[in-house]
Amino acid sequence: MPAMSADTAPPVPSAPTPARTAITLPVEGMTCAACATRIGRALGRVEGVEQADVNYATHRAVVTYDPGRVDLQAMRTKVESIGYAIPDVVDDEAAYRDRDRKLLRSLFTAAILTVPLLLISMLMPLQFEGWEWLAAALATPVIVWSGREFHRNAAINLRHGSVTMDTLVSMGTLVAFGWSLAALTLDPADYHVYFEVAAVIVTVILLGRWFEHRAKGRSSQAIRRLLELGTKTARLEDGREVAVEALAVGDRFVVRPGERIATDGVVVTGESAVDTSMVTGEPVPVDVAPGDGLVGGTVNEGGRLIVEATRVGAQTVLARIIEQVAQAQGGKAPVERLVDRVSAVFVPIVLLIAAGAFTLALLTGVPIGDAVTRAVAVLVIACPCALGLATPTAIMVGTGRGASLGVLVKGAETLEATKRIDTIITDKTGTITRGEMSLADVIAADGVDLRPIAAAEDASEHPVARAIAAGLRARLDGAPLPRVSAFANVPGRGVRATVDEHEVLVGRRGWLSSEGAVSSDHLVEALQAQESRGRTSVVAAIDGVAVAVLSVEDTLKDGASAAVAAFHDLGLRVLLVTGDNPTTAGVVAETVGIDEVIAGVLPGDKADVVARLQSEGHTVAFLGDGINDAPALAQADLGIAIGTGSDIAIETGDITLVSGDPRAAADAVALSRRTLGTIRSNLVWAFLYNVAAIPLAAAGALNPMIAAAAMGFSSVSVVANSLRLRRFRGWRAA
Repeated sequence: MPAMSADTAPPVPSAPTPARTAITLPVEGMTCAACATRIGRALGRVEGVEQADVNYATHRAVVTYDPGRVDLQAMRTKVESIGYAIPDVVDDEAAYRDRDRKLLRSLFTAAILTVPLLLISMLMPLQFEGWEWLAAALATPVIVWSGREFHRNAAINLRHGSVTMDTLVSMGTLVAFGWSLAALTLDPADYHVYFEVAAVIVTVILLGRWFEHRAKGRSSQAIRRLLELGTKTARLEDGREVAVEALAVGDRFVVRPGERIATDGVVVTGESAVDTSMVTGEPVPVDVAPGDGLVGGTVNEGGRLIVEATRVGAQTVLARIIEQVAQAQGGKAPVERLVDRVSAVFVPIVLLIAAGAFTLALLTGVPIGDAVTRAVAVLVIACPCALGLATPTAIMVGTGRGASLGVLVKGAETLEATKRIDTIITDKTGTITRGEMSLADVIAADGVDLRPIAAAEDASEHPVARAIAAGLRARLDGAPLPRVSAFANVPGRGVRATVDEHEVLVGRRGWLSSEGAVSSDHLVEALQAQESRGRTSVVAAIDGVAVAVLSVEDTLKDGASAAVAAFHDLGLRVLLVTGDNPTTAGVVAETVGIDEVIAGVLPGDKADVVARLQSEGHTVAFLGDGINDAPALAQADLGIAIGTGSDIAIETGDITLVSGDPRAAADAVALSRRTLGTIRSNLVWAFLYNVAAIPLAAAGALNPMIAAAAMGFSSVSVVANSLRLRRFRGWRAA
């Protein structure tokens, strides 16, 4: 199972290459964005590590490295040397609950003691002689016990020669608390005490961290819901029940009505209806029979099935979906790396500003108590938790919402690419069309019995013949077909059959003419009309007389026209690039409203088309599904793969559409743009907040308690703004 599983050792290898690979590592001990930056720098200095992206929101590091030069133990040792840890095994749900309990205990204790402390300190009628000593007694557990995490982390970091956000919180509260103790021992009448300030700072920041923790837990629900779709056991044919992890490719297992499919497989015996909404988003169950493929996690709603496993473990569709979501939420957009660089120098600058404000206040005659207040306010207001949460929370919520809509974003960098897209190229077969032939039209002479033609085609295995046979069976309402006594395929031409002692020919018009079949002008005109519409057409003759023209076509997907309209609404130019003939491609493009067609293109040439448009200054997205689309998906600035297509296309694309509906591509672009917009609004708020508030605090215009409340509010507001992405309903709402 992937990295988010509770039963898995945390390092999750992504697709390795001979020279480099990547793993996702959980990291313990992070409390702020600066921690993530520091861990990332430390891992980056390990010889053999090419890149380390540490995400404060997910408490995970994605490390790209050369396995021939460095191993996991070296990385663990490096992280431990700076005061953090990489655990051997992680249970995300248990770790979340444990963290939640610890935060609640600390917050509850702090709140219970801070409320009376604040009332006594702020309301004159409640004060009595020596009330300051009671205030000290109430504040001490808050500062020492509830705030212990801040002090411990600050001490660890200082011991390693660095400062973090916890340094600001710890110094702010300890300075206020220490000064108040000194004033208490000197003469409270001459010096003001700030016990309530220190206690309120701890309480408010703990409250903010608890809100952030809950928000991060909610934004990870998409992964937990995906995990819940899997089953724990499978029932083998012999009746034994085994763990899903014990299944191997080729094993056969039983799925009874109402049960979930244990793993990806193919139906061996039985027929049923399967709820595939998990992967397709469609509410209508899909009928399955022997030979049909199944996805693990979908629900068998009908009869008993025996299924042969084709993919197990990390190779299943569900496992790959979970891994992609986890990796996307753990990644970093380029804009977040900018934030990391800013945070790395932010704390030292704040410490200098606090020291400068304190010194300047003393030099200008400000009482020492007020000077301490200014320094404490600067330290508190500057804590840039909002800055550190601005990007990862938006990415987590956005990618989680995308997963619930069937849109899987592989990496955070994808979000940046979608903003610049001005052109989208789409493949035809399997992307705009279903990729399956179906009977489109039948033009027959009056009184012709179609059953002999259906019987002849039903005996053939050719895709066009199968489509014609299926279509004619539907038109005949299940009427029994006559007996075929002789049958022969004529490669490249058609079929010859004897049906109820009549000779039936179905195939190309030229072949029928060479066999002496006579065609009427009406049928010739019908054939030409069908071919002009881009359809594949054949002629049927009975006993040497042409009696019908049958046309098949690759039908459009239900959402094809709506998808193209959505692309236009998003300001995109739409091109159709296909290896099909110009006539067929032109008809498809005209039907769905595509702007331009490039037909007869070889697989490698699709990538060349993308490159040409890029050289002209366009930023290009490519939407495709087949193995032949992989080069173009890789070449494009944004590759969007149809999830029902080939594995190679899915691996190459930046975004995967699980449902196969091209309309989801518009959702992907719109959601990515909305997510990036949320990141930018978060960053603007966080930067402006710190830029505006620090000078006010240094000038003495902000009380430390107000500063603590404002700092906590800024973090909560950033998280709340990110959570708005959960309400995204599709491109029409963008």
